[in-house]
Amino acid sequence: MSQLRRPRRISTQEALSMLQSMSDCESDGGDVGDLGFQNENVVTDSSSDEDATALAPVNPPLQRCTRRRAVNYVIEQDSSNTEATSDEEDTTHASPPHNKRQKVADVGTIPGSTEKAKDGTVWFHCQVGDVFAHETPQTAFSGSGGPTEFARRKITSRLQSFLCLVDMTMLLTIRDCTVHEGRRTNPSWQVSVFELMAFLAILFRRAAKGYVGSMQLMWTNRFGNPDIKAIMPRNRFFEIKRYLRFDNKDTRKERIQTDKFAAISDIWQRFVQNCVSSYSPGQHVTVDEQVFPSKVRCPFLQYIASKPNMFGIKFWIAADLETKFMCNAIPYLGKDPTRPTGERLSENVVLKLMEPFMDQGRTVTLNNFFTSLSLANRLLKRKTTLLGAINKNRQELPATAKETSDHQLYSTQVFTSGRALLTVYTTKKKSVCLLSTIHQKVEIVDTRKQKPNAVVDYNHFKCCSDIMEQKLRNYSVRAGTRRWPMAVFYNLLDLAAANAHILYTACTGSKESRQLFMLELAEELQNCLLQEKAEGEERKQQCREMRVSQKKKTQCQVRILCNNNRSTKVCVHCRKYTCAKCRKDSPWECGNC
Repeated sequence: MSQLRRPRRISTQEALSMLQSMSDCESDGGDVGDLGFQNENVVTDSSSDEDATALAPVNPPLQRCTRRRAVNYVIEQDSSNTEATSDEEDTTHASPPHNKRQKVADVGTIPGSTEKAKDGTVWFHCQVGDVFAHETPQTAFSGSGGPTEFARRKITSRLQSFLCLVDMTMLLTIRDCTVHEGRRTNPSWQVSVFELMAFLAILFRRAAKGYVGSMQLMWTNRFGNPDIKAIMPRNRFFEIKRYLRFDNKDTRKERIQTDKFAAISDIWQRFVQNCVSSYSPGQHVTVDEQVFPSKVRCPFLQYIASKPNMFGIKFWIAADLETKFMCNAIPYLGKDPTRPTGERLSENVVLKLMEPFMDQGRTVTLNNFFTSLSLANRLLKRKTTLLGAINKNRQELPATAKETSDHQLYSTQVFTSGRALLTVYTTKKKSVCLLSTIHQKVEIVDTRKQKPNAVVDYNHFKCCSDIMEQKLRNYSVRAGTRRWPMAVFYNLLDLAAANAHILYTACTGSKESRQLFMLELAEELQNCLLQEKAEGEERKQQCREMRVSQKKKTQCQVRILCNNNRSTKVCVHCRKYTCAKCRKDSPWECGNC
């Protein structure tokens, strides 16, 4: 037998109000049950046994909270002069709303009102469609996107577009460091620049062909490529790969104390400088992170669970929206001692990446890691606008923008603070906050889901980094290695090939695919070595003929000053035997020539 609950105690004011209501109902011919107290455990006098039985406390305890919420809701309806006609209607009106997103908006979101954030920032509530009068006029883009004049004058072929980014100075530095490393074990070991270019040609050919197995399979009869066999023997290729270095190992310990990236820092900085001087981005630039997949032993290796490969070396990259050209890049090395005290890492990274492109009216698109109100104000001082998602835990955001559980589905809230415009858009899963200094007003442009223009523009601008990283992974020279400088060099070659393709198509008007471009680039790189080999064979043949001719001794064929003297040397021009009396100055040439 279930235990009966004790009757609920009521206060004196509640009893007086109940009696007053009962008297009003009796005068109107009503019933006590019309007040909505039929489900409460209140003991009242009644002449009917059925009413007493109905008032008995036999309800299970699980329905207690629901009945109390129902009673409170009915009382609110009664206070607004709404009369219930039956018990069923009371139950229907008493049920609370199930969709929390359909509740009425808070009083603090009234247009024209102000709200102060935790850090003291004052935000003004505005309506969708209002035009905001900024303190300064809208910044106009004054630059020009595309290859620079230096690149347009120099680029006439695929090889020249690649050498704009990976120039001969870098190749000579790599050659010298590689030779220095090879002579540690073999004092007579040597490699030329053209042989190093052929080494790169094999890597690009392997990436364009889509090899996924071991590199050694490229020289086999079944899986190999006859073109690769003609470029370089397999043992020579792996010998160069073994000794490949990018700095002087003898002085690395001194440099690594102040630069963790010292093993390849000079080559990387030279490459980034060439990218900046060869291409000028358009109006919209996207800043994001790029993780090169690798599991090498590295002091700054990153683990990111959201990435497909999870382990890799992180780079901060600024890319052009229109062409996906990598404009600037910074490796993430952990704590930076040169960063000013009190400055956020995100702001420091964005200002470094955008430094060559400031003061020209460009717009930078950021994700929620970088975006902040202080960064937007600092960029405005350099005539650069911002558009990015912002975290809700930022102290500069108003409380109304963070608590979005009471907002309607596909609703938009607008806040302004100075020239910054904050847009809060509510979707099915979550609500997003976008900070913008480029928009002058927020208006609905997508009628299906009521998306504001800030959300649509952000989705369009933000895809730049994702598309660029997808292009890099489709045709990558990445291979297995245990040295992190080699992994960084693979990433450098991927970026160089993608940027060289963009420069070549922009300067020459070609529309060939990136895969075909890499194959043709590998062909031009290997031709340099083949031409050097041909010239070397020709020189050897000339030396061989010269040695044979020097052993032969015959009469002088010129006979200008001599009397049938005998000679073993020939003129370098007419190839006639000339004695010492009939010759001129060095090189050996006869008096007639």
